[in-house]
Amino acid sequence: MATFLYRLGRGAFRRRGIVALIWVALLFAAGFGAATAAAPTSGSFSIPGSEAQKAFDLLDERFPGMSADGATARIVVKAPEGAKITDPGPKAEVQKIVTGLKSGPGGEQVSSVADPYETHAVSQDETTAYISTKYDVSGMELKDATRDALKESGKDAKAAGLNVQIGGDALMAAPETGSGEVIGILIAGIVLVITFGSLIAAGLPLLTALIGVGIGVSSITALANVLDLGSTTSTLAMMIGLAVGIDYALFIVSRYRAELAEGRERDEAAGRAVGTAGSAVVFAGLTVVIALVGLAVVNLPMLTKMGVAAAGTVVIAVLVALTLVPAILGFAGKKVLPAGQKSKLFGKGKPAGTKEKPNGGTRWARFVLRRPVMVLLAGVIGLGVIAIPASKLEMGLPDDGAQPVSTTQRQAYDMLSDGFGPGFNGPLLVVVDGDKALADKTVDRIKGLDGVAMVTPPNPNKAGDAAVITVIPKDRPSSTQTENLVHEIRDGNGDDVFVTGATAMNIDFSQKMNDALLPYLALVVGLAFLLLMLVFRSVLVPLKAALGFLLSVVAALGAVVAVFQWGWLGSLFGVEQTGPIMSMMPIFMVGVVFGLAMDYEVFLVTRMREAYVHGERPGQAVVTGFQYSARVVVAAAVIMIAVFAGFIGASEQMVKMIGFGLAVAVFFDAFVVRMAIVPAVLALLGHKAWWLPKWLDRLLPNVDVEGESLRKHLAKESADGPEGPGKSRELVNA
Repeated sequence: MATFLYRLGRGAFRRRGIVALIWVALLFAAGFGAATAAAPTSGSFSIPGSEAQKAFDLLDERFPGMSADGATARIVVKAPEGAKITDPGPKAEVQKIVTGLKSGPGGEQVSSVADPYETHAVSQDETTAYISTKYDVSGMELKDATRDALKESGKDAKAAGLNVQIGGDALMAAPETGSGEVIGILIAGIVLVITFGSLIAAGLPLLTALIGVGIGVSSITALANVLDLGSTTSTLAMMIGLAVGIDYALFIVSRYRAELAEGRERDEAAGRAVGTAGSAVVFAGLTVVIALVGLAVVNLPMLTKMGVAAAGTVVIAVLVALTLVPAILGFAGKKVLPAGQKSKLFGKGKPAGTKEKPNGGTRWARFVLRRPVMVLLAGVIGLGVIAIPASKLEMGLPDDGAQPVSTTQRQAYDMLSDGFGPGFNGPLLVVVDGDKALADKTVDRIKGLDGVAMVTPPNPNKAGDAAVITVIPKDRPSSTQTENLVHEIRDGNGDDVFVTGATAMNIDFSQKMNDALLPYLALVVGLAFLLLMLVFRSVLVPLKAALGFLLSVVAALGAVVAVFQWGWLGSLFGVEQTGPIMSMMPIFMVGVVFGLAMDYEVFLVTRMREAYVHGERPGQAVVTGFQYSARVVVAAAVIMIAVFAGFIGASEQMVKMIGFGLAVAVFFDAFVVRMAIVPAVLALLGHKAWWLPKWLDRLLPNVDVEGESLRKHLAKESADGPEGPGKSRELVNA
């Protein structure tokens, strides 16, 4: 592989014009496809095999149109202090809102508006009422005029002294690129400038990463409606694509500069950089793809599509690093070198035999080699302590009750809870597959359960062979008591009664994610273990990599639980409401962080393996790996932490949690596991670290990620005489 990549990199360098033109053409083609495609929707959501999904399927069959995916809104209106919502003045204002929603701007997308005085949607103390509004399309497909009309619907009522707030998914807007990503890119640029000492070298990884992400995200947008991809798919692809895109280009450029420092010609340096660092990029990319495609294990179509789409963006990032990066290096010339070293790196200005001062990576590696036990214990115990809160992890899905107090969704949620009870925000929909007698029996049984606040009479379909019952729990939707109530209703009604609704779907979703976590971990870590065994020709190095990753992820989950579930340091991160951890968070962190962690593992340890194969002692090989790779790995980790941390400032609790969790996980994995625990373990293992049974060595194909075959190939060409370079050119041109 190293020889093939050498040819690819050198060929891209020499034919840089054609290579750059192809990538620019792909970017324009993808951009044109995205610009002409219909806007992405929120994507269909289903949980195959769950009881909530079976209930929805039954509703589609027996109550056509009832389970349509159109957006909904609740306009909650509260009378002024001392007045009632049934008084003539407040009542007139409420009915004006109803009329405005039906006939005002965007009214053509409204399917129904319920008058609260006709549907009995008035609280017992007659201070609060709510208007239920349904739309023909999802929240993502609402026109701006429709959404604006909803937001302005209570303007006159507010002027009259009423408190009007709006909840529901109709206010949901497509995710926009906020300041977090911009700040992350700016910090990435600063880190790259400090790392490389050259604006051109710093800008190159950013440019190529943005081109790769542009092609990937535009392609996803162009295919969103055809493949039913949710709007969040492109956000995930952008986050991961930007992360790995910068990392991979950073690795190639760093190795290219190192090859130039050894006095090689520019095209030769580009070929060797892609042949060596490019091999690490290929296998690091494969681990990310495995982690993302492995999300199919969860058996959630939405999650599977997100993973495959993001994996496609990673593949594009790998191809960009292997072809576009060496092509742009050809255009950049010597400008990728630090300002004061453009002559020194070619031997013009540095006296022969000058002894270089050890860099920070070298000094740190030597420190760890002197005290491996102390460093290992400090790292493992420290992460172990931080991981303790993860044992109390509670999973769920956030609703409007998790929104910041300042938002209208949260205020509407609180007003409904105060006026109608905590469980009113999470009604349960019980679907009975049977006649009226079975429905009445089901109602009587549910009324006898402790956690029930109210049960409506059964609403049968036209054929009389099915009915729908609405159950209002006593407790809030995300509470343990409501979850227990759902299980009680399901357990006592046989195979003809199903519970669904947003609350039941959330419970089933959380259970599905919880059940899939261990199989997903086993699949991802197992496949990556085999892949790393191919790369490093070792059993213990991949095992160490996998165990270290698990330690960092569990520690990161512990930090997430401490901040977002327990509220520790919550005010520091803007956490206004504690609650269960988002159900998708653990498996999402495993997939994303595993891929990024293996990037650092492959790039750092590949240099050590390369040095060891070329004759260095195990301890010295660790030092050599840190000498050449530590600075780049640290820079890559800081960039990723900055990108993810930018999301902590978001108002959405879910986005805030993802940003915090990923930033902390990358910090733990890069700085504690890869930079401390890894060298300490390798120092203690010595030669045993690179042990592989002979029978297994014979079975495994040799992928030669450290470039030994490439080195032999180039040495043979040099030994052939003056014609060697010519032969090399012929080889590349072939």
